[in-house]
Amino acid sequence: MRTTSVEFQDQFDSLDKHTQWGIDFLERYAKFVKERIEIEQNYAKQLRNLVKKYCPKRSSKDEEPRFTSCIAFFNILNELNDYAGQREVVAEEMAHRVYGELMRYAHDLKTERKMHLQEGRKAQQYLDMCWKQMDNSKKKFERECKEAEKAQQSYERLDNDTNATKADVEKAKQQLNLRTHMADENKNEYAAQLQNFNGEQHKHFYVVIPQIYKQLQEMDERRTIKLSECYRGFADSERKVIPIISKCLEGMILAAKSVDERRDSQMVVDSFKSGFEPPGDFPFEDYSQHIYRTISDGTISASKQESGKMDAKTTVGKAKGKLWLFGKKPKPQSPPLTPTSLFTSSTPNGSQFLTFSIEPVHYCMNEIKTGKPRIPSFRSLKRGWSVKMGPALEDFSHLPPEQRRKKLQQRIDELNRELQKESDQKEALNKMKDVYEKNPQMGDPGSLQPKLAETMNNIDRLRMEIHKNEAWLSEVEGKTGGRGDRRHSSDINHLVTQGRERLSCSQKQGSEQKIHGATVCRHRLLRPGKIPRFRWSWVAYAKEKFNC
Repeated sequence: MRTTSVEFQDQFDSLDKHTQWGIDFLERYAKFVKERIEIEQNYAKQLRNLVKKYCPKRSSKDEEPRFTSCIAFFNILNELNDYAGQREVVAEEMAHRVYGELMRYAHDLKTERKMHLQEGRKAQQYLDMCWKQMDNSKKKFERECKEAEKAQQSYERLDNDTNATKADVEKAKQQLNLRTHMADENKNEYAAQLQNFNGEQHKHFYVVIPQIYKQLQEMDERRTIKLSECYRGFADSERKVIPIISKCLEGMILAAKSVDERRDSQMVVDSFKSGFEPPGDFPFEDYSQHIYRTISDGTISASKQESGKMDAKTTVGKAKGKLWLFGKKPKPQSPPLTPTSLFTSSTPNGSQFLTFSIEPVHYCMNEIKTGKPRIPSFRSLKRGWSVKMGPALEDFSHLPPEQRRKKLQQRIDELNRELQKESDQKEALNKMKDVYEKNPQMGDPGSLQPKLAETMNNIDRLRMEIHKNEAWLSEVEGKTGGRGDRRHSSDINHLVTQGRERLSCSQKQGSEQKIHGATVCRHRLLRPGKIPRFRWSWVAYAKEKFNC
């Protein structure tokens, strides 16, 4: 009987250990969820710090991103920031729905388990007490029975002894009756205790303990169900944000698709377009003119009369050309303008006749403008480089022409918008003033006068600013157009110069008579009265240049 109770005690201890393991496992999973929450929070925090690190610090509108690749990257950063927010939502959901619920349930489980185990221990203790009482009554009954047997043996010995007195026999008989009576009482008590113990033991093993075990079983099953719910909640916390995370990822994909390399290239062109004219073509400098002139002078005529016809300037030039080895090297001079290149035309039969051409005037202009080869854009490039190092100017003159034009146009548009706002405010104040004049009880018209004056001052100031910026814009546009015209004129002059250089050799082979006739004709055609549409300074320069 006692063996069964001991076996039961062993199983009760096993259930005690199992329920404790279940609660420990629950707390272990709660610890896992807590660490996962910390990971999500740290992940979201690191993502936000990453986004903050790479997001631009826009101190002004000029620093705002314009390239599609940059805008796409910043959109990706915004989507990543939203993604970090969803990770925070996951952490909050896990903390509230999973971790918090697990910790509360673990506390309730510990309380319930303690109560059930106490009930089981109490039932076991009560059964042990009943068994002790039954065992004590049993031992007492056994002892009384032995005493009664001894009293009976003593009585029988005295009764059979002839030498024993009657008093001794009566005394032994009374003692036997007493022991027998006490044995009967202990027997009855033992029977009662045994019956009671058997009842309590049956109740313990068939009612109390099964009920306690059932409660422990239900508790363990609820723990398992709670774990299952927490597992599901753990996954649901992640699944709830999947649609929003998918939208964030779709936004990143759309940002990637929005990158336009052609548009970025055009922005680069617009940003760095200076408006400067490219350098002009270098004119051809014929250093062999002196050689051809010397050969021509020696082959046509060697007479002193023809050499005496050379003017003083040509003689001095030749003398300088001979002596430059011992002195300062003279600058290369342009070849003389020959009559063939100016006024002669060829006919199909090979003859030449004098005609008027506009080439002399272009040549004079070319000599004035390109007397010394230069690159006009170098000055602008140097100016643009040096001014960039200095502070920005109000008229944006530190910028290249095209960039200056864009900045001025942007400022004019902004000023026009401000002017429109001030005009609308002025109109509203005038309407309010009319209402106050018609209905004085609504307000004092004089109270609006300071605001009207301030608005008028703002309008005048904005109009002056617009006028000033429009003047600067007109100046920039005028310069840009002038550079285009000068470029076109320079191209024409360059073509004229090339034609003149190609005809230089054939001009030197002409007869002296034709040269003299062409010179007279050129002198006649270059008079101011004959060319009213050209400036006299050009003609005077040509006459001085070529001794006309």
